[in-house]
Order: sequence, then C-alpha cells, then structure tokens
Amino acid sequence: MDNAQAALWVVILLVFLALAFDFMNGFHDAANSIATVVSTGVLKPGTAVLFAAFFNVAAIFVFHLSVAATVGKGFVQPGIVDTHVVFGALVGAISWNFLTWYFGIPSSSSHALIGGILGAVIVKAGAGALIAGGVLKTVVFIFVSPLLGYLLGSLMVVLVSWLFRRTRPAKVDKWFRRMQLVSAGAYSLGHGGNDAQKTIGIIWMLLIATGYAAAGEKSPPTWTIVSCYLAIGAGTLFGGWRIVKTMGQRITKLKPVGGFCAETGGAVTLFMATTLGIPVSTTHTITGAIVGVGSVQRASAVRWGVAGTIVWAWVLTIPASACVAALAYWLSNQLF
Repeated sequence: MDNAQAALWVVILLVFLALAFDFMNGFHDAANSIATVVSTGVLKPGTAVLFAAFFNVAAIFVFHLSVAATVGKGFVQPGIVDTHVVFGALVGAISWNFLTWYFGIPSSSSHALIGGILGAVIVKAGAGALIAGGVLKTVVFIFVSPLLGYLLGSLMVVLVSWLFRRTRPAKVDKWFRRMQLVSAGAYSLGHGGNDAQKTIGIIWMLLIATGYAAAGEKSPPTWTIVSCYLAIGAGTLFGGWRIVKTMGQRITKLKPVGGFCAETGGAVTLFMATTLGIPVSTTHTITGAIVGVGSVQRASAVRWGVAGTIVWAWVLTIPASACVAALAYWLSNQLF
C-alpha cells in the first residue's frame, strides 16, 4: 500500500469515528428530545424515540449549515488541523460522552467535541492557533443557552397559566397532551439541526485539512450532510435511557403543560442559535427550561441537588474532554 492509499484509509477511518461520535451524540442526547414527553406519559418510550429520530433527520430540510461552518472553519486557524488533531478531538469527546452516559449525567456532547478540538489544537500549536471569535461565542452560550431556556420556559408557564386560568384542569391536561407532540417535534428538529451539524463541521475540517475538500467551498460534500443526520437519528432511535430518568423526573415532576412549556422554550432557543451559527448544548438548553418550569410552580419543586450535580458536569466537560484529546493527540503522533 503506497502513501496515498494509506492516507485515504486514515481519512475513511476518521470519518467513521466521527459518525460513531454522531451516533453516540444521538444516543447520549436522546433524553433531551424525549424525556419530557415520556415522563408526562404522552408517548411511550418506544414511540417517543421513533418520533424524535424522525424529526432529528427531518432537520436536514429546515436549517442552513451555519453551525457546521462555525465548527469546520470558525474555531481553528487554517493549516493547523491534521488527522492527529481530528483523532484526538474525537477520542476526547467520545470518552467523556461514554463516562457521563454510564453515570446517567446529562452533560453536553457538543461541548465535549469542542473541548476535544481545543485540547488537541492547543497541545499541537498553542492557544494562538484558535480563532477567538468562534471560541468566544461558543463559550458565552454555555451560560446563555440554559439561561435563555430557563427564561423562555418560565415565561411560557406564566403565559399558559394566564390564558387557561378559567379552564378546567382535566381539559387543559387533555389539550396539552396533544400540544406536547408539537413542542417535542419542534425540540427534536432543533436538536438534530444543531447537533448533527457539529459532526458535519469536524468531518468538513478533516476533508479540508487532507485536501479532499477546498477551503473556499461554501458547503461540505452532500454525503457528509446526509450521513451525519442519519447517524444522529439512528443514535436517538436507540436512546440513552439512563439519562431519560434524570431529565424527566429527578430534576422536577412534569405534567403535559410543563412539558410543553419546557420543550417550547428549549426549541425557540435552539432555533435561534442554529440560525446564528452558534453550536450550543441541547442538554444545557432543555435542562434550563425544565428548571424554569419547575421553579415557577415553586422553588421546592426543583431538586436543586440534582441540578447542581448536572452543573458540575457542565463545568468539567470542556476541560476534561480537552485533557483526554491532548493525550490522544500526543499518542497518535508518537505511534503513527
């Protein structure tokens, strides 16, 4: 096998590793899309994952590739990325995802990938190789997306409570069991649109670095787009049941009205971020919205100890995945 063939096989293997991350992203973050609709009893788990997976993939027809462009071209200076960097980034992200899935902690697959990219790039070329604007807006939205989810979720509860203040509770519950299908579908669209594009972005980054795509092209090859959306949909279809319980019941008890408000607030946040090309955490967003819904009922309705554990996982995600990515980059360089 000559050098050109060997290089091609490395790229193919890294693409499959990226798709494995994308699948795990869907698997890990399935709870974000379905936890509320399952915990309120509107859909059974098996039906819910089919429902969410369909909308994850349908997002391919809804959103432009703004987030993919940010990840693929907006984080790292041209000429820095190579196969070792991509390998390190993916290993760092997958390792953190597996660890948090195992312990049932809803952390961010998105920030695990971003932490992986940062760790591998910094160990190779230093912090100066990063594009400050792309990194900064992503870091800022670590805080903005859950706060926006919290605010919108809270406002939705207040608005719905006022609009239906004279309606019998049984009737409200019946209506919002139907309405929650709309909000869950919208949230799954936002989840697929934002998260699948992160993997599209890292594959695009790899293809540009290895010469299989031109840096000046406005979009990556079509096969990358289709394969990434299908991979995240397949991951959601298999579902991450350990996290569903945490998201759906341990933070706060939800009824269909609350589930609708949380999903709607989260969906609006995701639609805004994806349109602006900002890779945000779907986990942070829906958690913020759920806490917002619970806290409007009464502060004691939220189990703040559980929420605190989740926040610690958020804080650790980028540095932990960055450290693993840095080690994986170094090992890859030494061995290959």
